Amino acid sequence: MQKKIQGGKQIIFIILLSFVSSGHALTLQQQRQHFRLAETQLKKKQQVDFDQLSQDLHNYPLLPYLEYLWLRNNLHQHQAIESYLIAHKDSRYAPRLKNKWLRQVAKDKNWEQLIKHYRDASSADLKCLYHIAQYNSGQTKQALVAAKKLWTVGHSQPNVCNPLFKQLINSSYFTRDMVWQRFQAALNNGKTSLAKYIHKLMGPKDKKVAELWLKVHDNPFYVKNKANWHQNVKQAGLIFAHAIKRIARTNSVKAAAIWDPNHQKYTIPTAIKKQIERKLAIGFAFRRQPSAYQRLDQLQTTDKTIREWQIRAALINQDWPLVQKSLDKLTPSEKKQNKWKYWQARTLEAQGQAKKANLIFQQLAQDRSFYGFMSAYKLEQTIRLGDQPLAIAEQAIDKLSQTDDFRSVEEWLALDRMHEAKTQWWHTVKKLNKNEILTAAKLAHRWKLDQIAIFTVARAKYWNDISLRFPIKFQQQIRKNAAQRKLDPAIILGIIRRESAFDAYAQSPVGARGLMQIMPNTGKQIARDLKEKWRSTKSLYNPNLNVKYGAFYYKQLLDEFNGHYALAAAAYNAGPHRVRRWLPDDKPVPADIWIETIPFKETRGYVNAVLAYALIYQKRLKTNALTMNEFMRKIIPG
Repeated sequence: MQKKIQGGKQIIFIILLSFVSSGHALTLQQQRQHFRLAETQLKKKQQVDFDQLSQDLHNYPLLPYLEYLWLRNNLHQHQAIESYLIAHKDSRYAPRLKNKWLRQVAKDKNWEQLIKHYRDASSADLKCLYHIAQYNSGQTKQALVAAKKLWTVGHSQPNVCNPLFKQLINSSYFTRDMVWQRFQAALNNGKTSLAKYIHKLMGPKDKKVAELWLKVHDNPFYVKNKANWHQNVKQAGLIFAHAIKRIARTNSVKAAAIWDPNHQKYTIPTAIKKQIERKLAIGFAFRRQPSAYQRLDQLQTTDKTIREWQIRAALINQDWPLVQKSLDKLTPSEKKQNKWKYWQARTLEAQGQAKKANLIFQQLAQDRSFYGFMSAYKLEQTIRLGDQPLAIAEQAIDKLSQTDDFRSVEEWLALDRMHEAKTQWWHTVKKLNKNEILTAAKLAHRWKLDQIAIFTVARAKYWNDISLRFPIKFQQQIRKNAAQRKLDPAIILGIIRRESAFDAYAQSPVGARGLMQIMPNTGKQIARDLKEKWRSTKSLYNPNLNVKYGAFYYKQLLDEFNGHYALAAAAYNAGPHRVRRWLPDDKPVPADIWIETIPFKETRGYVNAVLAYALIYQKRLKTNALTMNEFMRKIIPG
């Protein structure tokens, strides 16, 4: 590699690192010191004597990473880069280097090189650069046809696309329909500023229509308040439909009140009508409207979501004949799911067919799941874990750990670079077969990477190694805070398993942090409630503080919702304000029905998981304070 990089005498290296060659191989510790120093210099875009560096680190697992950093700083070394891309084609660095290199090639207007090496990319800027290369190489038709697809999207594209779009707009390929297509796509995507920009490309008549559309977008109720709001505009039906979609985002009932008596007045494409009717029907089910089932039943086309919400709409009203009718509409594969088997049994039970119901409950009770545990509760049986630990030979784990990819993972861990270790791990796992994935899960377990072990074994769809999938960690913090808050340790373990899978440094896309995934603002409020000084957002990564705050917050929610574990779990995930809104209005509701009809799919799954995990952990801890009977107390009106 070093000879390729050097590329001849014309390259003069500025030696910023001094590596002493003693004729003896460096120890691993010395290699790590060299690595750290080299990485620092390369990230500062300073040159290194790569010939010497490669000799010192010739067997070091992370040398390809340093080669990548060097080449990233020397993008005109075309031959060396091509060699690297071949030698390390399966590495996670090759695509990064290639994309950066191609951008430099485009900057140099080396169109031939770009066309030669470009492969279909996900990034819009590279696509645009490739089509610019085509255009400048005489492939104008191919470039402009491709540009049409890139232009007619509902969001802004990178600035590097502008030269391509300029050629498109000035060509015969650019049409009025394309302008309207992008205008509508921008508004549907909530990109008002882009829509206003597209409006400038329109002719005088189209501009007036677009201005009306923008007005309706900002105030969708405009279509209700003005008797002749559209003034015979040809696109009035599309604008009206857009307004209904906007209103339905927050209030499907109000949207339906405008849609139902008026939509026949407009010319609206059938596909858009179906979209709106579907959106309104699901919105009615979310809001537990009495007419939800009827709206769902009137839809011309159904899918998995509609079929499931028909069942839920019937469950909300506890109309068991209607529940049965809805269950009958499921596809054969859907009927085999434990969730719908359970509700089939509950329907039979409610209609006085206890013997048939119990046969289904008996089958489900063998399963380690929320529905299996509820079935066991129905039969007054203890839950079953079905523990079958993975039998992977230690030699197989050793062999896998010595592959280049996993040696790299281990080295990132040794350098205390967890993010890089995780990234390398998941890049590697994608290349493994099922048996190798299972072996990797046991390797992660050996390395005490609990979250990685849990998610890796899930990749192979192996669910029965209980100690691997449900580790018991941070016991001191959990038991201490459980005792202080009068909580069972199993419920805290259940929350941690669902929230972070025991990764103390977990961070969600919305900013929740740590073992129990606490939002910074929630953490600040908890600190005030406990009369403690708020330290910092980073403090939530501390297991001691995180478990303390998480246990306190869950106990607050448990107290607020009269000790109901399911309600408290739902509130922990979706917020107490939403749970209060989901409480029944007039009479108590069975807990299983309330959980099944939670509007948010994520929260439904969350409650199922936390309660099931708590019972699993209780079995692991050999305690029995929590029961499904306690979890399934009726939900009383708010």
